[in-house]
Amino acid sequence: MNKKLNAQSVTTFIKNWAAVIAIVLLIGIFAIMRPTSFLTLSNFETIMRSISINTVLAMSLTVTLAVGGFDLAAGALASVSGYFVMSYVLWYGTNFWLALLITIVFTLVLQCVTMFLVIKCKIPDLLATCAMMFVLQGIGLTYTGGGAISAGMARPDGEASVGSVPNIMKTIGTSPTIIIIMLVCVVIVHLFLTYTKYGRYIYAVGGNKTAAKLSGIPVKKYRFIAGMIAALFIAFTGVLVASRNQSAQIQGAEGYQMYALAAVFIGRSVAGQEKPNAVGTLIGAILVGILDNGLIMVGVPYYSLNAVKGAVLAIALIAAYASTKED
Repeated sequence: MNKKLNAQSVTTFIKNWAAVIAIVLLIGIFAIMRPTSFLTLSNFETIMRSISINTVLAMSLTVTLAVGGFDLAAGALASVSGYFVMSYVLWYGTNFWLALLITIVFTLVLQCVTMFLVIKCKIPDLLATCAMMFVLQGIGLTYTGGGAISAGMARPDGEASVGSVPNIMKTIGTSPTIIIIMLVCVVIVHLFLTYTKYGRYIYAVGGNKTAAKLSGIPVKKYRFIAGMIAALFIAFTGVLVASRNQSAQIQGAEGYQMYALAAVFIGRSVAGQEKPNAVGTLIGAILVGILDNGLIMVGVPYYSLNAVKGAVLAIALIAAYASTKED
């Protein structure tokens, strides 16, 4: 009996802390393979900087998944947000803070279209956001004239740009500012989902929409609230990508989508949460970041990186989900 209980305790511990165990193992492996270069403060700062944008975008997906949704268009919308902020700063010489406000408003408006498809038209999230992903890509490319937005480049109408990248944009895209912004976003989402009525209701809706509705929770209202909160973090993601590149590249934020989703799904089981949560998502992002950094450092060929990363992430997910009982 005691052996059975001990086995169950070990299994539960591994399941709840699989991501953290994987991080410790990876640090140990890479430290042994590259002792003088991996275990340095500068390298860990590099890892944290590299995961900053992934994590901010993952915060939006954490809120979306917490309410039972799914967003394939987050990366595309973040790219559009980057186009907006850089176009107003560079094309028209707008003050950064005003450009940021305009970007947030436009991002919220575009997210409202997605929420209309999901809530009013009752299209499944996966299909609605897949359609919106293509729409947003088309809107972004049309807005920019099919090119990037950077200092010194002419506008699509042929007029010269009148602005330059302000110092504040250069600062927020660099370390340690971008790392601080990431951590602040994590704290905000954690406090919101864990300690506010809105967060508890969002989890209730995500757990069981029918039960939430029978309990008197306005399901549609909280799905909309979650969508708008997610849009805020998507807008910040676009701004951070533009700030880091000091330009708005074509589909510049879309490469972060899959990494952000991986972070959310890895982190949902941390500490036995069994639901999307901010701290778990951060841990998932750190796992992905250490894996990416370590593989490059040990000289894994670039054409093999995705295969190796995918295999290691699959092992971490198996450890987290294999023992989950079906309902």
